[in-house]
Amino acid sequence: MNIYDIMTSEPACCSPNDSITRAAKLMRDCDCGLIPVVATNGHQNPIGVITDRDIVCRLIAEGKDLNNCTVGDAMTSTVITVEHAAPLENAINLMESNQLRRLVVVDDSGDVCGVISQADIARQANHTQTGEVVQSVSTPSSSSHALH
Repeated sequence: MNIYDIMTSEPACCSPNDSITRAAKLMRDCDCGLIPVVATNGHQNPIGVITDRDIVCRLIAEGKDLNNCTVGDAMTSTVITVEHAAPLENAINLMESNQLRRLVVVDDSGDVCGVISQADIARQANHTQTGEVVQSVSTPSSSSHALH
């Protein structure tokens, strides 16, 4: 099975100059927690991602005025991508090694063409693959802080 067989195709994208409100509305309207951030050069080259968690931890928790914040203020600049034609195992390995629940999928030109999530794998892959991903992604990293 290849990534394009189970990924969410044509995801909503935003630019670093878009408002946080726009990104949040895209998340609501598309029922997703991650929006790829693409370059503003007319292509769909991924330069980061914005997640619901980014908005909460980097803006709301810091008391920022959301009306004056852009996607660039909260986005994660490091984006892990996987090629759409790669075997599913490649996405699983990247998710496990980077402890990510979602990956941006790119086409042969390096443009965003999809997103693959842990939920996509759970719905489509075998139980062993699903279990591996859930276990690896859910293992606390050494930088995590326990809540007391």
